[in-house]
Amino acid sequence: MKVLLSWLRDLAPIEADPDAIGDAFSDLGTPVEEVTRLGEGLDGIVVARVLETRPHPKADRIQLVDVDLGDGEALQICCGAFNMGAGDLVPLATLGTTMPDGMEIARRKMRGEWSNGMLCSSAELGLGADHSGIRVLPPDLAPGTPVAEALGIEPDVLWDLEVNANRPDALCVAGLARDLAARLGVPFARPDPQPATGGADAASELGVEILDPDLCGRFGAWLLRGLDPTAPSPEWMQRRLTHLGMRPISGLVDISNYVMLELGQPNHPYDLAGVPEGRFRIRRARPGEAMTTLDDVERTLDGDDLLICGGDDVALGIAGVMGGASAEISPTTTDVALEMAWFLPRSVGRTARRLGLRTEAAARFERGCDPEVIDLAAARFAALAQEHCGTTLAPGKVDERGRLPDRAPVRVRTGRVNQVLGTDLDASAITALLDPIGFTSTPAADAGGDLDVTIPSWRYDSTEEIDVVEEVARHHGYAAIPRRELATSRPGRLSPVQRRRREVRRLLTGRGLTEVMPLPFLAPGDLTACGFPADGIELRNSLVAEESVLRTTLLPGLVQAVATNAARRSTGVRLFEVGHVFLPRAGAAAPEGPSRPDLLPDEREHLGVALAGAEAPEAVRTWLALAARLGLPDVDVADEPRPGLHPTRSAVARVAGEPVGVVGEVDPDVLAHHGIVERVAWLEVDLGALLAREVGEAAYRPVSRFPSSDVDLAFEVAETTSAVDVERTLVGASPLVWSVGLFDTYRGPGVAEGTRSLAYRVRFDSPERTLTDAEVAEARQALIDAVVAAHGATLRG
Repeated sequence: MKVLLSWLRDLAPIEADPDAIGDAFSDLGTPVEEVTRLGEGLDGIVVARVLETRPHPKADRIQLVDVDLGDGEALQICCGAFNMGAGDLVPLATLGTTMPDGMEIARRKMRGEWSNGMLCSSAELGLGADHSGIRVLPPDLAPGTPVAEALGIEPDVLWDLEVNANRPDALCVAGLARDLAARLGVPFARPDPQPATGGADAASELGVEILDPDLCGRFGAWLLRGLDPTAPSPEWMQRRLTHLGMRPISGLVDISNYVMLELGQPNHPYDLAGVPEGRFRIRRARPGEAMTTLDDVERTLDGDDLLICGGDDVALGIAGVMGGASAEISPTTTDVALEMAWFLPRSVGRTARRLGLRTEAAARFERGCDPEVIDLAAARFAALAQEHCGTTLAPGKVDERGRLPDRAPVRVRTGRVNQVLGTDLDASAITALLDPIGFTSTPAADAGGDLDVTIPSWRYDSTEEIDVVEEVARHHGYAAIPRRELATSRPGRLSPVQRRRREVRRLLTGRGLTEVMPLPFLAPGDLTACGFPADGIELRNSLVAEESVLRTTLLPGLVQAVATNAARRSTGVRLFEVGHVFLPRAGAAAPEGPSRPDLLPDEREHLGVALAGAEAPEAVRTWLALAARLGLPDVDVADEPRPGLHPTRSAVARVAGEPVGVVGEVDPDVLAHHGIVERVAWLEVDLGALLAREVGEAAYRPVSRFPSSDVDLAFEVAETTSAVDVERTLVGASPLVWSVGLFDTYRGPGVAEGTRSLAYRVRFDSPERTLTDAEVAEARQALIDAVVAAHGATLRG
């Protein structure tokens, strides 16, 4: 919304500095987006009469114009516009003039012809956006007169304001002036027009019938006789309309737009001869009904659109959006039916959006106009039309009412105002802030210190106590409210278990694994196909028979995911899942009867890891890395055949001697059943139990700056000897051991039956010095002796 300082001053004696006014607008919730100073820089621009126009001898797009500045002398101007002729009055920027945009006018040649000034368009004068041609001035001006004096132009300020959806009152000059006057402490008064009336009563020629009172709360019609349709609007009105972004068209249309911008009430003047029987019928459109609007486009309507029709029930306009072409003001119009109404905002908004008609009227109606300003707006329209278009207002009006918004008083609690705003205002202070903007306050009869506030009709958006609190905040001033730090707790904080679960996911994705989420439902036989007992809990109401069993392990889902990838030639996938398994409870097979919570499944959160193309040691390394990240103490594995895993390559994962999961390789028979031809390392642990454990102290040691030495040791041990136990022995055999890693397991020729070869890479390092060959050899021998003694192992060559 744009607003002029001079227009504001018509409604309130505002004398503040323009910068201070802009700050006040912004503080009141209508931020200033742009400020333009008008009427400045017009010195040296005068009225000139065109004497003659003739072609430029060397340029088709330039003509030579001889003008008279009132001294009888012809002055030649080169001009690129062709919209003026002999006798027209035009603005001329004389030599030495500095234009509003900073350009200096000097005598210059254009294609060999001298130009002694510049003829100006409206845009070049700063009086509008039109730069398509030279501005032709009214014919009664005297040549040589300064343009500013001739047109009555005075310095002005134009603000472009941002108006949010909750401020319908700020879409008119009166609403902005009321708000600003309240902030500055000056009186505000709307126009008080007193148009003369004459002739027969308006009701003798006009009639109104509202068929849908829910969508049309009020519809008023006034009659203006004796219109001069050729009368133009005054120059001052055209300037104001232009500055606010509207193009002057004709006297009556300009007055219609002016009243809407000033008072916020859209209106529509109809040619009375185009309104059948002089009657208006307001009804919903029939589905598929069509009409041609003022922009000469045929619109197809639906049953939610509201129409303004004539006495023959043919549409004259789309209510609140745009009028029709059939009753448009024309050069032959003499009598005018003036309509002003209130339409339900959401109905107008829906119609405007569906039809793609974003008119100025629709923008105001859809936010909520003032149903009580209609009489004032009609009088203002009639007074201006009487003054500039020669009309006579018929006595009386036709005013029909539908359903209007309820304006019952709202209880505003003083304590609530101060609680929300952080202020210390009493009832009298709140009343002093609200009264100047029309929110009438009276002390509540049954509550000490509270107020009953009547919300004004021009604030359709305000209906509740919190809306009134917002108005108090705006006019008290947000800058006047002391700042304070809110002492509220932060929502969404993660629990320790949630944080540790995220650590697990970060660890596994960092090791190159991808998280998958198979369904927890299995088909009958899926558990046995993976080497597990068929003891899964069956669902009575499963969606499909193929998914009627709750899983007791994560293995079937992850093996199926590996198989699906393998079938598409994607091998070596590394997957993990964090999901729930459902274990039968003792007594779950009891006779059917009422629901018993103690017979619900034993639901646990597990972590499953499937490493296609990897062997059991890789699963063990993943388990140890997981345990280290979670800070679990005394972690190891114990060889033990487990369902679904390779008979000799499976173990129990333990923490402090307590089993928490399984680790190893998936049984080759299970892999063959699923069509998988590569080995799959497997890890499954009870993640819920691990996350619930106390976190141990993390152990750190400094990183050595000195070179390390690596040695490889291979031991032949019994099949029952755990590779992890051997690794523990190696780690504890010498203080120089930095790391130990199993890199090969071998069974076959060269290794005795019932034994296997375990090959380890050991790194020696010292944080104090570079190790000598003798120290490395001594440490190597200490490791060999320790493994031989502890596990009965034999060192392989």
